[in-house]
Amino acid sequence: MTTNNGVTEIFAALDRWAATRPSETAVSAPDGTLTFAQLAERAAAIAGMLAAQGAGPGTQVGLCLGRSHLSLPALLAVWWTGATAVPLDERHPADRLSFVLRDSDTQLIVGDRVPAGAVPQRCRVLPAAALNGDDPAPRRGDPHPSGVAYVIYTSGTTGWPKGVEVSYRGLGAFVAALGGLGLPTGGTGVNAVSPAFDGWLWCALLYLRYGQGMTIIDTDLAESVAAAAPNVVCMTPSLLLACDEEVAGAEVLVAAGEPLPAALAARFTGRMLNVYGPTEATIAATCADTARGDDVTTIGRPLPGYTVHILDDELRPVPPGTQGELFIGGPAVAAGYRRRPRLTAERFVPDPFSGDGGRLYRTGDLALCRPDGLLEYRGRCDEQVKIRGFRVELSEVERVALEIDGVRGAAAYLLAGLDALGLAVVVDSGERLEAVRTACADRLPPAVVPSQVTAVPALPTTPTGKVDRAALARMTAATATGGRQPGTPAERVVREVWNGLLPQPVHDVDADFFELGGHSLLAARAVAALRRATGVRLTVAQLLGNPTVAGLAAELDRLGWVVTEEVS
Repeated sequence: MTTNNGVTEIFAALDRWAATRPSETAVSAPDGTLTFAQLAERAAAIAGMLAAQGAGPGTQVGLCLGRSHLSLPALLAVWWTGATAVPLDERHPADRLSFVLRDSDTQLIVGDRVPAGAVPQRCRVLPAAALNGDDPAPRRGDPHPSGVAYVIYTSGTTGWPKGVEVSYRGLGAFVAALGGLGLPTGGTGVNAVSPAFDGWLWCALLYLRYGQGMTIIDTDLAESVAAAAPNVVCMTPSLLLACDEEVAGAEVLVAAGEPLPAALAARFTGRMLNVYGPTEATIAATCADTARGDDVTTIGRPLPGYTVHILDDELRPVPPGTQGELFIGGPAVAAGYRRRPRLTAERFVPDPFSGDGGRLYRTGDLALCRPDGLLEYRGRCDEQVKIRGFRVELSEVERVALEIDGVRGAAAYLLAGLDALGLAVVVDSGERLEAVRTACADRLPPAVVPSQVTAVPALPTTPTGKVDRAALARMTAATATGGRQPGTPAERVVREVWNGLLPQPVHDVDADFFELGGHSLLAARAVAALRRATGVRLTVAQLLGNPTVAGLAAELDRLGWVVTEEVS
């Protein structure tokens, strides 16, 4: 078993690019850029500031710099000192941020974007404007492999997030596995996810490992991707749907975080990887890769250093081709959940197959191993719902839809207040929508056939870029009374797009996008969806200036949108 703590290899890559390609862009964001030489210098300078504040092993350092060019050097600086990084997103609710800071026992925050009321009194704050100090950089730490490299907070069943503690050993196993992907050296990649999500770490470390500049995207997703012209793209399938035309020419596409629909995968002709892995297994655990002939609608094979087992309820291996629960082993398995010993014991169990005292993480995901050795993801153990007494796997309904040509996305959900299913699909044409309805009726038991099949321009997502099923359910809730209804084709198309994205249905064309639950990521996706529907290149700035259906519709009319077919 490797005991690599990850730090050596990460900084070896940084040093290599700073020496051989010092003037090439390492990170670009709306607030500035850094070359590889500047990235190394800034990481050293921030490490000096952190060390002067007492940061080191056992110290939790919050990172709240937003979508900034300083976010990467700050992360590297934390690991330089051997401390623990606690990534934060200032766009999360203040109550959540306050809980994370208290639960993680964060003593120092880099960045001043956390709402003042959410910062515990014991925390010291280093504002972004002060990150130009001249404290001497400490000697790079050699953290113990069992030390905690970072804590990522994920959704918890109690209503409060749970902190996943990833060790430096796990970080080392992950970084070592990255070397086996064989991606091209140099070029540009994009990072469009929340800085508090481990998908952000995935992008940052992958790009740094291969000497690719990272473009951090805040708003205007499709436009920003087009401007960056990346040769490597890492995104969730939901985000890829929102900018599929802009990434079509990329050399390598890496999908992660959600099942990859076959129709979406078929749209790309370059090399494609489909990566699977929970936060509890240090970001990624398996990969399907077209470069070796894999079917990328599967989750492929374990990454080097990872082990995977498909087990039954008694933790016994199931026969090949049989569905079971997916367990992940190896040194990348996380240390556990912070301050949650009972939950840690439930989800991290002794590994009876390794013989080295290791543990397995039980993912809660269903999978099977195909005859060709590829792993097929089959949904969540906890995605069963009950319809009129029948247990239904939501993924079973989605698979029927996704097997139809022209269906690029699908999400099943319980209709709010009803004992019935809804199904939202992203389709190329109305004929495809009817094909979905027919396939569901032909192939699913009567109780499982969706009562409502709806075409949406894009599937609504959470801030981490994953499908938001709860938002889909709220969209189909009983229509509220009152409100002004769309009166023009432009108002109808804007409302249709917003209804496919926002967590609340649009009952009034004068309602505000952000008051209905919109945020910057959804704004970028709304603009992209409207561009596809109308051909008009709206920007997020225009949505911000016209945040109602009526206002944005008027902007469409002002820009000369010509209706080619009636919008229902």
